[in-house]
Amino acid sequence: MNDHQLLRYSRHILLDQIGIEGQQKITEAHALIIGAGGLGSPAAFYLASAGVGKITLVDDDKVDLTNLQRQILHTTERIGQAKVASARQTLEQINPEIEIFTVQERVQGERLEQLVQAASIVLDCCDNFTTRHAVNQACVKYGVPLVSGAAISFDGQISVFDTRDTASPCYACLFPPDQEFEETLCSTMGVFAPLVGIIGSMQAAEALKVVMGIGKPLSGRLLMLDAQSMEWTAIRVARNPACPVCGAKHQLPA
Repeated sequence: MNDHQLLRYSRHILLDQIGIEGQQKITEAHALIIGAGGLGSPAAFYLASAGVGKITLVDDDKVDLTNLQRQILHTTERIGQAKVASARQTLEQINPEIEIFTVQERVQGERLEQLVQAASIVLDCCDNFTTRHAVNQACVKYGVPLVSGAAISFDGQISVFDTRDTASPCYACLFPPDQEFEETLCSTMGVFAPLVGIIGSMQAAEALKVVMGIGKPLSGRLLMLDAQSMEWTAIRVARNPACPVCGAKHQLPA
């Protein structure tokens, strides 16, 4: 690290748990963020400011007036612009020393696998179960840790799925892909603006902890927030040996 970086990240380096070694791990990391909206905005803000060396943003949407109540990467002047382009402009102003890559498409299949395989950490900041399951499956396949967040109305949740640890569950252990879940969208249900800031910021925190290998990540735990009462509920999540996604990965050969 050069003198400028040592100064920029000095408040991290002063922390005994991080130091120069931890900050170096951050600068060498590559974060893949799926979604540049409510959750992706604060997550990307903090990862960029923390100095994550490479950030890839994936989103096929454009900035809309209704986004601006909570999606803090974007501005009024950028309405109609691709979200990933708007996000890149903001992040380059925050930290011009990092590399930012953008993908303006709804990635799936081989393309999604390529992006996941190239990343050291993945943040699921999307808003639908189909994408969540596809991202999880790719993360399990390539052994890339996944930080998953969700927010709707006044309710938020966050967890970490890291199947590099054989005891850790994957997203499908918690939400089986063959099980019916009601799809709720903020366009019809609404969402409390600061809620996405809370959950998205926590996703960034968990991602940095995983990258540095410090603290106790939320692997095997689901945190749920009721923002009206500001009460947290923690649920233990065990790995499902019969999980159709990660179960086979941990089966011992006969």
